[in-house]
Amino acid sequence: MYWNPEYETMSRDELARLQLKRLQASVERTYHSVPFYRQTFKKNNVTPGDLRTLDDLRRLPFTVKTDLRDNYPFGLFAVPQDKVVRLHASSGTTGKPIVVGYTQNDIDTWANLMARALAMAGGGKNDVVQVGYGYGLFTGGLGAHYGAERLGATVVPASGGNTSRQLMLMQDFGTTILACTPSYALYLAEEGANQGIDFTKLPLRAGVFGAEPWSERMRQQLEEKLDIVALDIYGLSEVMGPGVAMECQAKQGMHIFEDHFIAEVIDPDTGEPVPYGEPGELVITSLTKEAFPVIRYRTRDITVLNPEPCSCGRTHVRMQRVTGRSDDMLIVRGVNVFPSQIESILLEFGETQPHYLLVVDRKGTMDDLEIWVELSSEMFNDKVRLLEDLERRLRSRINSVLGISSRIKLVEPRTIPRSEGKAKRVVDKREI
Repeated sequence: MYWNPEYETMSRDELARLQLKRLQASVERTYHSVPFYRQTFKKNNVTPGDLRTLDDLRRLPFTVKTDLRDNYPFGLFAVPQDKVVRLHASSGTTGKPIVVGYTQNDIDTWANLMARALAMAGGGKNDVVQVGYGYGLFTGGLGAHYGAERLGATVVPASGGNTSRQLMLMQDFGTTILACTPSYALYLAEEGANQGIDFTKLPLRAGVFGAEPWSERMRQQLEEKLDIVALDIYGLSEVMGPGVAMECQAKQGMHIFEDHFIAEVIDPDTGEPVPYGEPGELVITSLTKEAFPVIRYRTRDITVLNPEPCSCGRTHVRMQRVTGRSDDMLIVRGVNVFPSQIESILLEFGETQPHYLLVVDRKGTMDDLEIWVELSSEMFNDKVRLLEDLERRLRSRINSVLGISSRIKLVEPRTIPRSEGKAKRVVDKREI
């Protein structure tokens, strides 16, 4: 189902012409409106006039998160304050948040892109969309909310948390589409099963899950436990919020909405572009944002771009699911470790739950990695010999994938804290 068929299915040549036109206009406007960008352009000896082709985008300097923090709160706004109708902010754990602003046109664009995303999940005006993302300064809740309203659907603004109420609303209101983090959706599935809810008897048929990395095997868990089609959505506050990219029902990657964003993938160490099909750091340039445009913003998210035609008919390039971040990946004894690697391995084993915790410490001069793994309720009641065998198999499999040794700690069901937002997967004691 298309929301904007003219743009979602336009030819690559038409799309490139549209991108260049919008890019030139956006960069010109930003250069003259935002002192920060004007200074960085001059420092790199480039001007908006140097943008003659899309390839010329590479000549422009990157924007990084510290640039956004250094210009707190409104230093990167490209419009006067009286044109800003809404503010959001990132949920940083330290220091000042990153503040982003929206004009009324930005809000309308965002609503349309989120409606496009929900339509890709099969959504329409007859649906009931339960929004389990947090509302407030976080962009997730209101982004999904406005998109569902623009779609013409009935919105249940449940926000995050209060799991018992979420499950009650899901049953009583006839929710058909659930939008929340994948880890919270899994938690809802667990709690629902504990309450005796049979999800196969509910109208719920699709989930739009984002805000944290998740694996293909977690998709399988969610689809089995909730009896839904589970789809990935991508976005970040610095660029707009959710609705930068969305997975179609072919489940072969998320279509980046290229009529509004240009995506690049670079080597995170050198900053040089990498070819299609190779992993690297995603860099995004906005094309239509008015209040808070971003030019070559380094997201730090690791992904792969695929330009091949999709069976759904959409022509926009696809990004693979984010496998981790270039700035928060663990480096253990010189080896890069992404939590999502552990999740994929654990979901190969039926005796465990997809709940885990990576505990990193330093023993003398050596890094030590201990992986807490939650057992299934059936396995917890088994014999010691079987637990020892499971531990051995897990350790062998994880060590072969990561290339480093680790210790496995099997813990009781429901021991690892559940999250109603982004799941906490790592405890790095080396930093304490």
